[in-house]
Amino acid sequence: MTAPIDFYFDFSSPYGYFASTRIDEIARKYGRGVQWHPILLGVVFKTTGSAPLPSIPLKGEYCWRDFERTAAFHGIEYKRPTHFPLPTQHAARATLWLQNHRGGDLATAFAKAVYRALFVDDINIAEPAELAKLAEGLGIDPVALNEGATSYQIKDQLKAEVDVALAKGVFGSPFVIIDGEPFWGFDRFDQVEAYLKSLRQPELRAVGGNDILKEKKPA
Repeated sequence: MTAPIDFYFDFSSPYGYFASTRIDEIARKYGRGVQWHPILLGVVFKTTGSAPLPSIPLKGEYCWRDFERTAAFHGIEYKRPTHFPLPTQHAARATLWLQNHRGGDLATAFAKAVYRALFVDDINIAEPAELAKLAEGLGIDPVALNEGATSYQIKDQLKAEVDVALAKGVFGSPFVIIDGEPFWGFDRFDQVEAYLKSLRQPELRAVGGNDILKEKKPA
């Protein structure tokens, strides 16, 4: 069986949100599944020395423009959130708990609902009560979800998941790994699709040891 695509994301990442609306569709097109991995960029930034893009002087204002432009270009619903930046630990832990106890499909549906709540409906997803409402809409027991997300087991699991992600070289959101090949950013999704295509058609793989994909031109 073909290995699933690993999709790493933080709920506070606008580009992660954009990626979340496309990754499953791309994977299905090439006969792949997707393993969704919630991470915490705050922990990642301690390793990389980086910071949330909107908080960086000069770059921050540009990024807000680029979020809107990117959404419009790809036809993705988006509204600049007023609750930003915000902590995403509870949402990440809730997603992990769902993966453990209700399966990947429902966990993914919940993750997509959380992303939409923040970046379309301007809901404060840092509030457990708001996550409970999203859970109820998907037929999930909100009390069980909250208890699971606040358990020591899930807290430890999320820490371990982030450590594993860092060990694999994950340093941002979205981050995709396909059979060991890493891709960072929503703007790399054309390359993600090209790489998946190349795995089916080896003649499209680049030469020279680099995985920069380029179709061969007829002689």
